[in-house]
Amino acid sequence: SGIGFILTALCWGFTNPFIKRGSVGIERIKKGNWLMQTVAETWFLFTNWRYVVPLAINLSGSAVYYYTLSAADITVAVPITNSLALVFTILGGLLVGEPMPRGKELAGMMCIVLGAALCVTS
Repeated sequence: SGIGFILTALCWGFTNPFIKRGSVGIERIKKGNWLMQTVAETWFLFTNWRYVVPLAINLSGSAVYYYTLSAADITVAVPITNSLALVFTILGGLLVGEPMPRGKELAGMMCIVLGAALCVTS
């Protein structure tokens, strides 16, 4: 189940910066009412492969997560998966040009990784 947690966190976290980058430009869409605005924004996102591909990978992480939950203790699964997703979000952000985490952020990431490792191995 540890592999399932890591794979889920990877799918969820690593894709977040790419989804954010894929949605660039949506703020320029301006329509007359909320319905047309929603339709235009949805069309913009779902016709943009830079948004759709990371979103599909992200959502596949949810399928892995539900499968993993069937064989895991939920009190361990939730904190491990969510904390590792944060670490993978930061690492993915580095790949798209977001700033390098500072010392305290790096120390926090190391604590998250060590805590997750302890949970998985115990």
